[in-house]
Amino acid sequence: MTQPPPASAPVPATEPEIVIRVRDVVVGFGEKLVLKGLDLDVRRGEVLGFVGGSGTGKSVLTRAILGLTPKRKGVIEVFGLDIDLLPVFERKALERRWGVLFQQGALFSGLTVLQNIQLPMREHLRISQELMNELAMLKLDLVGLKHDAAGKFPSELSGGMIKRAALARALALDPEILFLDEPTSGLDPIGAAEFDQLIATLQKTLGLTVYMVTHDLDSLYSICDRIAALADGKIVATGTIEELLASDHPWLRAYFHGQRARQLAPPAR
Repeated sequence: MTQPPPASAPVPATEPEIVIRVRDVVVGFGEKLVLKGLDLDVRRGEVLGFVGGSGTGKSVLTRAILGLTPKRKGVIEVFGLDIDLLPVFERKALERRWGVLFQQGALFSGLTVLQNIQLPMREHLRISQELMNELAMLKLDLVGLKHDAAGKFPSELSGGMIKRAALARALALDPEILFLDEPTSGLDPIGAAEFDQLIATLQKTLGLTVYMVTHDLDSLYSICDRIAALADGKIVATGTIEELLASDHPWLRAYFHGQRARQLAPPAR
């Protein structure tokens, strides 16, 4: 009698690709150390929320990854490339693969929305003005702004429109990684919820990896796959919202279970 073939061995799960790897990074200003041997991994395709107390170094780490703030020690790799070892032309090529939304938008006040969105294109691409106009309008569509916003200056925009225009500029070169620094800061609850939903939709539609510095508990609950918490110059916990809620670390207990903590259970994602 013929024996049935043996069952196939289970296929091991593939480890997620690490697109940002931070190891033993030290950053300081004068005698004050802000980051003290910090380690962090960001996985391809995830929304990572980065939290910490005011002045603990959340934005400092972002700027160090972007090469805007020098570090005293450690290694930062993006897409497996050590950012300190890249020649200028390779560094420029790497910068095309990420987009940045700064906390206040950082739009140039003397340029229209259209011109602000086109700045990265002018720096990195060799394309006609007509094509730049078309691409910029497509980015406005992506972030939910009407085309009549293209000719307006930042002073003519609401806070929510500034955030969306700055996001359109961050998406100008079709990046793989999107850095967000306090994206819902200054928005009312309705505007913040709409912006969170926009980020979630863009992440899924465009396959983005999102690195989001935030203090907004609703954002952490609604759109983050994982959360990294910064305290005392190091990452003290990394995991899902449920894992961080269960942590016994004093700062995490105060943050997630304090008087202003969210009282509702996290919704299913």
